[in-house]
Amino acid sequence: MKEEGEREVVTPGEVLGKASDVRAGRGAYLAPHNNLVYASLTGFRRALSPSPDSPDQRPTVEITDHKAHGAVPEPGSIVIARVTKVMAKMASADIMCVGPKSVREKFSGIIRQQDVRATEIDKVDMHLSFRPGDIVKAIVLSLGDARAYYLSTAKNELGVVSAESTAGATMVPISWTEMQCPLTAQIEHRKVAKIGG
Repeated sequence: MKEEGEREVVTPGEVLGKASDVRAGRGAYLAPHNNLVYASLTGFRRALSPSPDSPDQRPTVEITDHKAHGAVPEPGSIVIARVTKVMAKMASADIMCVGPKSVREKFSGIIRQQDVRATEIDKVDMHLSFRPGDIVKAIVLSLGDARAYYLSTAKNELGVVSAESTAGATMVPISWTEMQCPLTAQIEHRKVAKIGG
């Protein structure tokens, strides 16, 4: 059994190959309805060559080191994410840390309008809550669609923890809806995380 190829990180549900080409090893499973082999956990993909005298000459794919590669968001985890895009009904973000641990692979998150804050949900304006580049503390609600996690900032201690003003300075929170640029004293709206207390 020899190891081949680069260490490629895969996540659950990723297709590893056709059953006619590969066999499912540890951390992988065969879906009988379409004869595809899928990853069942996050980790490194590894292909093991069969021994020369084996009647089945398909390589075995397995997933290894799924604990060592970094943190993985789960429902209920507190995450730190960087906002990448703000739309009318939601904001998308890249998850950078789960709790105190940084992630080593890319996880996307979506903060929907109804998950920004706990009260006056219908009055939430996404563009007054977040801007691209903001660092947000949020809780993972669930794995949403298109491999993005649904995130919520609806508690007082969740929301924007760090933001850069248009002048390029790190802004200071002055209320739960506003942050101020220390250089220009300009005030910008955000859904601010309550620090401490």
